[in-house]
Amino acid sequence: MRYSKYSTVIIGSGIAGLYAALKIEQQVKLPDGLLLITKSKLGESNSRYAQGGIVGVMKENRADSTASHISDTIKAGAGLSDFNAVKYISEHSDEVIKDLLKFGVEFDRDENNNLCFTREAAHSVRRILHSGGDATGKMIEQALCKKVKENENIDIYEETDAVELIVSSNECKGVLVYNDEKMEYETIYSPAIILATGGIGQLYKYTTNPAGATGDGIAIAYNAGAVMQDMEFVQFHPTALAIDCGENRFLISEAVRGEGAKLCDADGVEFMSKYDERKELAPRDIVTRAIFNEMKEHNSDNVYLNASCINSTMLKKRFPNIYAKCLENGIDISHDFIPVAPAAHYYMGGVKTNLQGETSIKGLYAIGETASTGLHGGNRLASNSLLECVVCAYSVAKYLKSLELKTPKQIDEKIMSILDRYSNEDLILDELNIPELKKQLQDIMWNDVGILRDEHSLMTAITELKKLKNNFPRTYKCLNREEYEFRNMLITSMLITNSALTRKESRGAHCRTDYPETLDNCVHSITDKTHGVFDFVK
Repeated sequence: MRYSKYSTVIIGSGIAGLYAALKIEQQVKLPDGLLLITKSKLGESNSRYAQGGIVGVMKENRADSTASHISDTIKAGAGLSDFNAVKYISEHSDEVIKDLLKFGVEFDRDENNNLCFTREAAHSVRRILHSGGDATGKMIEQALCKKVKENENIDIYEETDAVELIVSSNECKGVLVYNDEKMEYETIYSPAIILATGGIGQLYKYTTNPAGATGDGIAIAYNAGAVMQDMEFVQFHPTALAIDCGENRFLISEAVRGEGAKLCDADGVEFMSKYDERKELAPRDIVTRAIFNEMKEHNSDNVYLNASCINSTMLKKRFPNIYAKCLENGIDISHDFIPVAPAAHYYMGGVKTNLQGETSIKGLYAIGETASTGLHGGNRLASNSLLECVVCAYSVAKYLKSLELKTPKQIDEKIMSILDRYSNEDLILDELNIPELKKQLQDIMWNDVGILRDEHSLMTAITELKKLKNNFPRTYKCLNREEYEFRNMLITSMLITNSALTRKESRGAHCRTDYPETLDNCVHSITDKTHGVFDFVK
């Protein structure tokens, strides 16, 4: 096994990981250097698929204010948003957006070179910045990737999976990684491990997330003993293109509704007024359940989005990627209805952190979708996700600047026992049918831990997930990336299901048909391995 050491290791190459790498390299003393790890190629991540935009409470946007943004976020968060987290992230948005501009990120501007702002559901004003029309995440990520690749002080590992955190006496001292192409393990010692591994969408049969969104950071942090928060809160986006396109479904951005598109049935009859006075611009949980209900009532696989009311020239310019993708599937959105249905989209739960990214384990940090800061509460406000990624990356870099990053003592009895498990070259593992196991898991989560839940469905899911675990005879070392991903999916699925069973109320994206009321007593759900679900790693 190879061994190395770095002053800081970032796991994940979405916007949070890329921006953290650039900011840390820019201002933190790194005697042993900085390493960025991605399990794919640099540039492939969940961030890449974010279409609508990024919230920016900009000083030049006089119609907006941090007070307004804070209010909108807290209202959408269904009582679970942490006020201090919301305030901090909102107040730092102007500074961080302008810093992104310095790194080469370009946002769409009008003919007078002023930043363009759009509006999305549950926002009271137009405050969403966008880039490339409807390719905001991709454009931000490309600009940051370019800067990372050009930076000689940032080392990059591609096609590399983080499989276990090296933790002793509640201190993270490094990470064990596996290179899927070389089939090699490496132990990396570091005083600062930052998880920026993204979301969990691939746990579900229908998702807007790419193939790599398998809850990896959450699972390895849980295995290491980190505290988890609000694991039951999975946000389903109301409008994914209801045509299967491989591993995921194509997102039809909320911004299309923000520009005036209407939801309707096959006959063009609009229905959102039955569910909320805000109609198409109601919070995502309300719109999602409205669509789900219409699909059940009409025994249909989808409803429709009618964007023909938007000027066709503006529609093509504002949403070029959506227009092109739909056209590939024989749909001209300037006059055809777009078939849409809900899909798993964003995760509000995750590794519990403060605003500096600190977890309950010393030396372990988490940022972006894998973290739970309290910003999103029970129902994320549209386009707050990319803002949280960059503000929290900015914040963790600022915090690390105050530390002396010395490589921790590398060997003790606990660490040796961890490494010995993976050094056993004589361990023979039979191949498993991971695609079939993954399909079974996705069906369980979609059918029983999805948009609507009750005790019977959740208990059914727990029983079925335990059966899957029994069919997956791995306790620590796996054969390949597919197996490590499935292990992580199993752990994260059980955490979500157990938390959903424990929360006996409906709040935000968590809807219990057997407990439809929202309780006055609003509390975060907290769990860790001492209350555990599966003991993959003893």
